[in-house]
Amino acid sequence: FKMSHRVLELYSGIGGMHLAMKGAGVPFKVVAAIDINTTANQVYRHNFPDTSLLQRNLESLSASELAQLEVDVLLASPPCQPFTRVGLKGDISDPRTKSFLHIVSLLPRLPCPPTYILIENVKGFEESETCHRLVSVLQQCHYTYQEFLLSPLQFGIPNSRLRYFLVAVCSPHTLPLKETGTQVLQDLPVSRMSEGDRNILTVGEFLEQRPEELDTYLLSPRTLNKFGRILDIVNSSSRQSCCFTKAYGHYIEGTGSVLQMAQLDMHTVYKKFDMQQCDAEAACDRKGMAASEDVGEESVLSSLQLRYFTPREVANLLCFPQEFEFPDGLSDKQKYRLLGNSLNVQVVTQLIVSCFFLKPCTEPFKSATVSKDS
Repeated sequence: FKMSHRVLELYSGIGGMHLAMKGAGVPFKVVAAIDINTTANQVYRHNFPDTSLLQRNLESLSASELAQLEVDVLLASPPCQPFTRVGLKGDISDPRTKSFLHIVSLLPRLPCPPTYILIENVKGFEESETCHRLVSVLQQCHYTYQEFLLSPLQFGIPNSRLRYFLVAVCSPHTLPLKETGTQVLQDLPVSRMSEGDRNILTVGEFLEQRPEELDTYLLSPRTLNKFGRILDIVNSSSRQSCCFTKAYGHYIEGTGSVLQMAQLDMHTVYKKFDMQQCDAEAACDRKGMAASEDVGEESVLSSLQLRYFTPREVANLLCFPQEFEFPDGLSDKQKYRLLGNSLNVQVVTQLIVSCFFLKPCTEPFKSATVSKDS
């Protein structure tokens, strides 16, 4: 192994891959990070001021430029929209896949291709033509590869975020796995993880301790009345939460969990809510209007003190370390969007140490709870 690995971070976003590499505990330098998103680049530059960050379309990257970087680790998290279950699944016909297919096409033209490659995307990518082309090129370039579908829940983190990962190493290196290739694995090799790592932490270990400032994240009575039946509600003792998407805090359905702060029985409160809704629907019938037209300014669900997770708490559940910060001037909506497009740092760290560097993490993951003094 080289003394220090030279890393290229493509679609670098807010730096999740960079942080995962840092967590792996091997010497490295990100020789270039590339992303076209100006807001993401603002966050990346704030956290990694010494890294060469390029704002450019990857389709403009040539084989000679890539060769000159002399990277031995390639990390990439290409746009997921062409492959999402809620999207159109445009795959190779979606313009957003062009840049990644361009990068894939450069690999056979490199005199010294990267020794290690790690790709992250959404579940569904593994069935795409884009993925088939990637695998075909990897085989052509004498890579051994393995595909995974992994969730943070498997690593003790109380957040469901199932994602596709591909790890590949170039010959003569090999992956330390019993099976490689065609089968998409649902777990890392058990030998790499102790049983203790599988104990899922509670949501409370990832929360900010600043109750006086959290009122702004409470759901309004109108939102509660309109969407109360479709909320995914968790509390501080829960050991699971739904995947946070880029629309969190802006849309309700399917964008992430909300947190119950009040120490009340949720089912008892919801019985009262059902009665309130029935009364409201009856009143609307008498007025000759649809119930959706009059959601009301009060809600019995308000007693549960339901609130959104803060951007910092979402970052905690994505295992971004405490030293990671958003620069001043970004709105919560922008922060949620950036986090929703990012990845779970701990999952990628575990992949790197287990599949590339055979260096098991010496300590189990610890939650990133913010202290009361911070």
